[in-house]
Amino acid sequence: MGLTARIRTRDGWAVSHSVVTVTDMTGTQVLRAEADAEGAVRDTTELAPGAYTVIVTAVGYAPAASSAIVTASGRAEVGTVTLARQGGAELPPPGPWTIDPVHSSVAAVAQHLGISSVHGRFAEFGGAIEIAPDDVTKSRVEAVIRAASVDTGNGMRDTHLRSADFLDVERHPEITFRSTGLSQAGPDRWTVHGELAMHGVVRPVDLDLAYLGTGADPWGGTRAAFRATTELHREDFAMNYNQVLQAGIAAIGTTLRVELDIQAVQGDSLPAGE
Repeated sequence: MGLTARIRTRDGWAVSHSVVTVTDMTGTQVLRAEADAEGAVRDTTELAPGAYTVIVTAVGYAPAASSAIVTASGRAEVGTVTLARQGGAELPPPGPWTIDPVHSSVAAVAQHLGISSVHGRFAEFGGAIEIAPDDVTKSRVEAVIRAASVDTGNGMRDTHLRSADFLDVERHPEITFRSTGLSQAGPDRWTVHGELAMHGVVRPVDLDLAYLGTGADPWGGTRAAFRATTELHREDFAMNYNQVLQAGIAAIGTTLRVELDIQAVQGDSLPAGE
């Protein structure tokens, strides 16, 4: 007898401590139950046979309503109820997530000679993400990149990029990003507002972020995937060096398109033996 239900996010995560309210056809509340930590509701209150309305609510999620028929046995099996994030935008489950540099990439693209692109990446970086439990806009991210790990596939150019003309890695060995806010830009899309410190200069930078979903990994963990992009201007970070060719074309463009492909592991550390 009683009510059973499972409360889940769109990705299949349990929505712990969500509240299920059941009303009869006159609108009278006949049952109120709270889901456990696994998002399960099991209430033994006996209900009279008939039709009922089931409303599921949880902080940070849009309410969901459905109909339920109670049989002669007095049992109401609501099944799985899917809750959407408030406003329809999704992020991974709350708590700490750790960026996995082995399965992530930090890349940048710059114009070269005005006709082609130079592709580079940073090989050494790390960071942490904290998804806020109630108000996801209060979620945070911090990342640190080792400036000397820049790699464009050309040793001479990389040495130049590490020099005082550009990154000046001796004096500024780290590039850091710390978020200052998060705003919704659409379903599964967010703008991460933050401050980027590079070459001794701190500037506000917005990342266009797409959340790509979560899933289990072969090491027993859970991963979330993101893709983020932004554009930077070298002169904003006091990197004004440029070689101008005879035709008046800059050898290296001043605008950098930054492309981040990020996998994060649930928890505050990476799994051992990966």
